[in-house]
Amino acid sequence: MSVRPAVRGAAVLAAAALLATGCSSDDRQGTGATASSSGAFPVTVGTAFGDVTVEEEPVRVVALGWSDAETALALGVQPVGASDWLGFGGEGVGPWADGLYDESPEIIETMEPSFEAIAALEPDLILDTRSDGTQTRYDLLSEIAPTIGLPEGVDAWQTTWQQQLESVGQALGRTEEAGELAAEVAQAFEDAAAAHPEFEGTEIAVGAYTSEGFGAYVRGDNRVDFMEQIGFTNTPAIQDLAGENFYVPVSDEHVSLLDAPLTVVFPIFVDAGAITSHPLWRTLGSVQQGHAVVMDDEQLVSAFSSGSALGTLYALENTVPLFAAAL
Repeated sequence: MSVRPAVRGAAVLAAAALLATGCSSDDRQGTGATASSSGAFPVTVGTAFGDVTVEEEPVRVVALGWSDAETALALGVQPVGASDWLGFGGEGVGPWADGLYDESPEIIETMEPSFEAIAALEPDLILDTRSDGTQTRYDLLSEIAPTIGLPEGVDAWQTTWQQQLESVGQALGRTEEAGELAAEVAQAFEDAAAAHPEFEGTEIAVGAYTSEGFGAYVRGDNRVDFMEQIGFTNTPAIQDLAGENFYVPVSDEHVSLLDAPLTVVFPIFVDAGAITSHPLWRTLGSVQQGHAVVMDDEQLVSAFSSGSALGTLYALENTVPLFAAAL
């Protein structure tokens, strides 16, 4: 992608861990779109399940896919229902999307959503652009309202933030706003790279630590693609292990694979202290020389995992100084 959603590596891990009332026509107004874009309709959006036509500007949107809600919010549309994939609580979005709701959405379960609860919200559009992408899930949602599923040619969980922004922007009649936001993110990457020429060509190891031990990410995962967009290069010692997945386990005997001019490790469902106190972690040259970053800020970890345009901007603003300091 250019920037792959963090969802690639993290979504699979998170997904594994997570293992009808009526409204009057008056009630249906003002709870979805916040600015008129009716002139854009009807619109047709291509998906993995075929073309979906949205006849009129949606005003009651339910955002179920990973980061669909904050993507809609970024484009000026407030979902009436949404899923909280990263367990933020409250309105179900990270700090990069705080304050974008006027009224909190109904929170819908992620892996096993209640279709009755969704139907009760009387949506006129359902966003599910980043999920497990099963035909069964799509068919059930489509019986409730027009549903924008995975983009064409995209596998489960693998929708990039650019693809998500494009699909959601089309469905909401906000293609211009989506284009502007995409340009803003691209410019932010360019600015970060230009401000830190020392990043260019520097090898980096991007790892994770879970209850199962250490692992590493390869190209195709948002973390690695993010780092390479600001100039770094994924260390060949890890990249050469890439298979069909975007994450490779690293056994205790091979923890040295994580040693690089810059090592960045994400704790996944564990405390960051489990990494810094690990005896094998301390054997890495990058750790001993101070060229290692453990992402101990949960909000920053979530920003990468959100895999959204807004989350990516937040991650750029807050992690680039950390990487520069570690070098």
